[in-house]
Amino acid sequence: MAAPMLRWCCPGRRFAFTRVGCGSCHRRGPPTGSTSNGKRGQSTVAQQPHITAQKPRKGEREWAAVVGLEIHAQIASNSKLFSGSQVHFAAPPNSLVSFFDASLPGTLPVLNRRCVEAAVMTGLALDCHINRKSLFDRKHYFYADLPAGYQITQQRLPIAVNGSLAYSVSVGRKPSQMVTRTVRVKQIQLEQDSGKSLHDDLRSQTLIDLNRAGIGLLEVVLEPDMSCGEEAATAVRELQLILQALGTSQANMAEGQLRVDANISVHRPGEPLGVRTEVKNLNSARFLARAIDYEIQRQINELENGGEILNETRSFDYKLGCTVPMRDKEGKQDYRFMPEPNLPPLLLYDSGSLPSGADPQQVIDIDRLRERLPELPRVTRERLVRQYGMLPEHSCALLNEVGLLEFFQSVIKETRAEPKKVTSWVLNTFLGFLKQQNLAVSESPVTPSALAELLDLLDRKAISSSAAKQVFEELWRNEGKTPAQIVAEKKLELLQDLEALEQLCRSTLEAHPHVVMDLKRGNPRAINKLIGLVRKATLGRADPTAIKEVLERQLSS
Repeated sequence: MAAPMLRWCCPGRRFAFTRVGCGSCHRRGPPTGSTSNGKRGQSTVAQQPHITAQKPRKGEREWAAVVGLEIHAQIASNSKLFSGSQVHFAAPPNSLVSFFDASLPGTLPVLNRRCVEAAVMTGLALDCHINRKSLFDRKHYFYADLPAGYQITQQRLPIAVNGSLAYSVSVGRKPSQMVTRTVRVKQIQLEQDSGKSLHDDLRSQTLIDLNRAGIGLLEVVLEPDMSCGEEAATAVRELQLILQALGTSQANMAEGQLRVDANISVHRPGEPLGVRTEVKNLNSARFLARAIDYEIQRQINELENGGEILNETRSFDYKLGCTVPMRDKEGKQDYRFMPEPNLPPLLLYDSGSLPSGADPQQVIDIDRLRERLPELPRVTRERLVRQYGMLPEHSCALLNEVGLLEFFQSVIKETRAEPKKVTSWVLNTFLGFLKQQNLAVSESPVTPSALAELLDLLDRKAISSSAAKQVFEELWRNEGKTPAQIVAEKKLELLQDLEALEQLCRSTLEAHPHVVMDLKRGNPRAINKLIGLVRKATLGRADPTAIKEVLERQLSS
């Protein structure tokens, strides 16, 4: 068959009985139990006695936890995977639904080229083997938000397989104590998203919004190479950064553009793997870590008390901090996979196999996509450490906040201040203000140019560090004013008259003989008292270093 037409648009980690540990993973509180009536979407939760951490008794063996992930990333595309309907978050319900999305008879899928390119680029970034031929399948299940009664996916032969994802985790109390770990990527496949069910408890009814139905998803399946919540959350965060760098997904978890299912089991070391449970639809890295750590502890506690683990699907109740049953886990036979009859095999090419005279609009060239790959987060972090001499954890922090790296680089280009000082101001002062106000970098009232000008004033010692912080606060409150204007209005410039400074220092020494005597008796802290008094007399306009030099000279004379 011809290629389909394309449309533009921690291994081995051990757990002791009732104890969970993973590098710097620590339980923040005792987990709670749960019960369920077994019906989908109708779980009832009852808090059970706390599980207390205990040391393993003599003769008892430890537990090993195994965690694998299925990550669904919404592809950054203007239209859906198989239809021309637009993709727009928070559009009015059912306003972006084509005949195909609603599964009306006679409608056929037309593959979106952008989604195929996104899958190939993601596979290349994760060192996957890109299959030159991949197939589409129907995965059948019946639910109200899936109009066709099946989902088009790639079960038999996905677009990419056998990759890897490297991520760094902290192994000690200090952020600098980090090690790099790798999780295998089993496969990446294209598939449709489902619609959204909106439950109205007041009217006891469920409403269906099909705007999301048919949006292209990348399902990235990570092998069970992780062993706790922190590892899983860090791996997901690294994948999120890669997707954002590639532009293949915005990966905004708050908007449902990145959702995670976690498969978790525990077993005795040396014994076969235990029965796994799946925790569905985790939409934040923090909840993912909490859900996995809770589920590991729940399974250990259940087995230690003579119970058994059911192969079931569970959800995470973030308010109670525990997982609750949803339904029995389906097997492959329950989904009745079959080849998608309306889509031929998807054929991809490289520069060596590209047919002569092929229409470039109708084929995908893997090598051309490889050339378009941007700098990936791991390489960016290494470059920042090498180029600016910053600590590895600082390079991580710059990448972890959307837009922060671009802000930092803009400041660096416009200021003469040392990169170390710029890093400190961006990560401590600037980012601290953003967190306090719950703002994104793009919403900051302080521009890179304004911060660069402020750091220049500080670098040439026109203002003191404390005055610089006052100026920054004014910049944050009053858009439009420059740092120089604020310095002039507030009279914050440093005192440049050395004779006047010497006179103030001499007057301070004469007015506080007891502090001078204390200093001469060997109390080194007394000099700080004198510096503070001089600075107070100058209304904070004198440089503490200059004050100290004058005082020491006068005291020694």
